[in-house]
Amino acid sequence: MMDRAEAKRIIEALLFTSEKPIAIDQIKEVLDEIDSKDIRAIILELKSEYETLGRSFKVYEVAGGFQMVTEPAFAEYLKRFYKAKSKDKLTKPALETLAIIAYRQPITRADIEDIRGVNVDGVVNTLSDRLLIRVTGRKDAPGRPILYGTTKEFLERFGLSSLSELPKLSEFTEADIDLKEAEDGTGTVAQEDRPAGLDDNTVAQPESPAEPSDRPGEGKE
Repeated sequence: MMDRAEAKRIIEALLFTSEKPIAIDQIKEVLDEIDSKDIRAIILELKSEYETLGRSFKVYEVAGGFQMVTEPAFAEYLKRFYKAKSKDKLTKPALETLAIIAYRQPITRADIEDIRGVNVDGVVNTLSDRLLIRVTGRKDAPGRPILYGTTKEFLERFGLSSLSELPKLSEFTEADIDLKEAEDGTGTVAQEDRPAGLDDNTVAQPESPAEPSDRPGEGKE
């Protein structure tokens, strides 16, 4: 039987090489002789070790799995190293639309257009192509319009474990953001006013989870 030290090295290697969060069940398929509880315990042990040693990377629980990522403080240096291309960034209209969908999902295209005041066909298609939004069903209304919601890719992109970690709307002042109007369907969301975490390419970790009374509703996966 494999000893714990060897299992720990294997799990660390899996986390290190994976570009996406790994679920415990996926690790269990590789280490079938290790109990799921032990796998989680080893991951948390690695997480604690990295934090204690002050490493430039940590293990985060993201989108139902675990992922090894660099600290946000080093994002600027990594961008310089890889010379990130602007084409990978989301445009202002895309960020506006994504913020509205994130906070009001499930939502129809027509409702998004009512908030933004412009046609969003192209933006919705772009967000869908990038796997940041998905069709969640149809609204029980004339014409049965399609409903949209965010995806696991969205959670991964912005370093969230769940939609409950989106910043509370009450945290934003009028000078910073007018998302409360967007929530009521009366205003627009500007790029410079987007919620913390909806940054172009940098994964940001929220400082604290939202309180239940202010959390956006989570759509069914």
